[in-house]
Amino acid sequence: MHILIASGIFHPEPGGPSTYLYQLLPELQARGHTVRVVTFGDETTAGYPYPVRRVLRRGFLRRTLEYALASRAAIPQADLIYIHSVGLPIWPGGRGKPRVLKIVGDLAWERAVRRRWVAPDEDIDRFQQTRYDWRVEWFKARFAREVRRMDRVIVPSQYLRNMVIGWGAQPERVELIYNALDADAPVSSLTQAEAREALHLDAGPLLLTVARLTAWKGVDHLIRAVAQIPDIRLLIAGDGPEDARLRALAEAERAADRVIFLGRVPRDRLALYYRAVDYTVLYSGYEGLSHTLLESLHAGTPVIASDKGGNPEVVYHDRNGLLAPYIDLDALIETIRAAFSGDVRARLAAGTGVGLERFRWDTLVEQTVRVLEGVCMS
Repeated sequence: MHILIASGIFHPEPGGPSTYLYQLLPELQARGHTVRVVTFGDETTAGYPYPVRRVLRRGFLRRTLEYALASRAAIPQADLIYIHSVGLPIWPGGRGKPRVLKIVGDLAWERAVRRRWVAPDEDIDRFQQTRYDWRVEWFKARFAREVRRMDRVIVPSQYLRNMVIGWGAQPERVELIYNALDADAPVSSLTQAEAREALHLDAGPLLLTVARLTAWKGVDHLIRAVAQIPDIRLLIAGDGPEDARLRALAEAERAADRVIFLGRVPRDRLALYYRAVDYTVLYSGYEGLSHTLLESLHAGTPVIASDKGGNPEVVYHDRNGLLAPYIDLDALIETIRAAFSGDVRARLAAGTGVGLERFRWDTLVEQTVRVLEGVCMS
């Protein structure tokens, strides 16, 4: 089977689709399939065991046309097109080729938030049921039409499956394949005390959040909660457009000495932070299915998460972590306090392996191959 991979980003750029594809494509090749990638970017195309065509991100019209022409050149050789974002300017010809789309979020919502057509903290679930101005509605309708045209849609959580079906996709065409721990995900062998020593972190209650600093990640709520709980420290790993506002908030809440901004942390060093802290916290308003939660649990560190999106599909409340209502600052504060009471941390740490068997890399590969081959043979 000849598979055309159409993506907006690709290795070595950061991001879930980049990492996922870079690890998946050798698995497809090992099963006798050939792959070709069309993507945006300006990195080298050398060194890959398959053809990679990168289109420079320069000028909207120019890059759109170049991407369309690059995909047109690749489509005739393809038996299947595997697409990794809605809205890509794939050549409209060759519609007879089977198409599989992987959806990891609502791009219409993300674009509306980013362009401030809706409030920065607009709830994604409310977004599904509410009408907005013509720009937002145009993107919602456009992306929904694209999803409905696909032969199959792959989603990483039941939460997203329900959302995509709500866009009008036929339920039998929407396949749930859970995200997986990376095949080579680093895990520190140090004890918690050794990891803290290596990172020059003092003893005491310690939280970590790993997130792109955007409004819907809820880091502002975490800062306000920590400000109300003496002795708790919060490490923030990540960068993004909310960085300056969040630093100012920590100052305003008189918690700047207990809220430490780490910036973007390299992957291998992040594994050390997972081991060093007491909990990884993800109080976001939206998650398809969080790799951060999976990586923390894999490291043996329990989690505290909002009860939104795909989080409840990973976190078994009071077994491998705690779920807190979103948005409810008082409940978040009480959840954090409960997490550090008695033997709760030790008990939850002992349960971090609960349910992780659903997120195995080899399971993801086998399920993905089954879907791609099934579509191509149908």
